[in-house]
Amino acid sequence: MNITLNEVECRVLGSLLEKEVTTPEYYPLSLNAVVNACNQKSNRDPVMNLDEGVVRQTLRSLEGQALVRSVSPADSRVTKYEHRLQEAFNFYRHEIAILCLLLLRGPQTPGELRSRSERMHSFDDLSAVQSSLQHLMRREPPLVKPLPRQPGTKETRYAHLLSGDVAQAEPELKVKADTLDRSVDGDRVRQLEEEIARLKNEVADLKQEFAQFRKQFE
Repeated sequence: MNITLNEVECRVLGSLLEKEVTTPEYYPLSLNAVVNACNQKSNRDPVMNLDEGVVRQTLRSLEGQALVRSVSPADSRVTKYEHRLQEAFNFYRHEIAILCLLLLRGPQTPGELRSRSERMHSFDDLSAVQSSLQHLMRREPPLVKPLPRQPGTKETRYAHLLSGDVAQAEPELKVKADTLDRSVDGDRVRQLEEEIARLKNEVADLKQEFAQFRKQFE
């Protein structure tokens, strides 16, 4: 099952995953509850400020992809929403915890995933987190991938692939470095051109002075 979600779809889906586990008594969620879950300041990166219209449109988009379902509970006239990822992928609880955190907070290290997953799933140690990541990486298609280590860091970060392949960090840094080099080279070229122009003017002035000096002896 190939999925390519945008940033808001990731936030909505991640919020539904989280609330199903952490607040099951309020799940499925009403539209207002989904908006509040998306916009909460804790356990979110980046923090968003989505309005009802955007969230409603996103829920419809996810429904069209069979990733979300709207339900009408018998004890309420308010339409509520639940995710359908379990039906699509048949996840284990530990996989849901990892994928949810990656959807809500972007690329993270195994250590960060373990410390932030406590409310959803308690991992015994880092090897358990690594095992869950391997499970997600071996899915068909893969749902998680490791990213190149950033300069000065020891741990590898992992990213979800529900938004398509993730740009590699090292080439991105190289592009920035190349851009900076080109900018520096451009400044040097301009400085040299200005220096050459200044020297040409000085030479022209000297030639003129010498010509005037020679006329005195003709």
